[in-house]
Amino acid sequence: MHTQTNLMFLIAVVVSLMLSQGESQPCGPSSIDVQQINTGKKVGTLDTVFRVTVENRCICTVKAVIVQANGFTSSIPVDPKLFRKAGDTSYVVGDGQQIASTNSVMFEYAWSHYFEITPASVQVEC
Repeated sequence: MHTQTNLMFLIAVVVSLMLSQGESQPCGPSSIDVQQINTGKKVGTLDTVFRVTVENRCICTVKAVIVQANGFTSSIPVDPKLFRKAGDTSYVVGDGQQIASTNSVMFEYAWSHYFEITPASVQVEC
């Protein structure tokens, strides 16, 4: 009987911790993963085409994903529904729409070098 009481107490503590964690923000900008690859394609003789994948690694759906990309420019058009300017150095990803857990938004740009793109903010929907 004593072991059963201890087990019930342990289960209650674990459930309480899980519930209290659910009330806090489970994910933030660090749950957004930005990967870039050189596609090997060229535009003209100088500009390299880079493919950017912005993945939601949060367990929840996110929206209003904003990234920083200082000095970003592209010699090819980038679909504004995928990536568009939202401030001096900030850009909105995926038209600000929801990105489900493990899903991603992908776009390409071309320039003589890659631009560092880092997550800045996100709204979590759990």
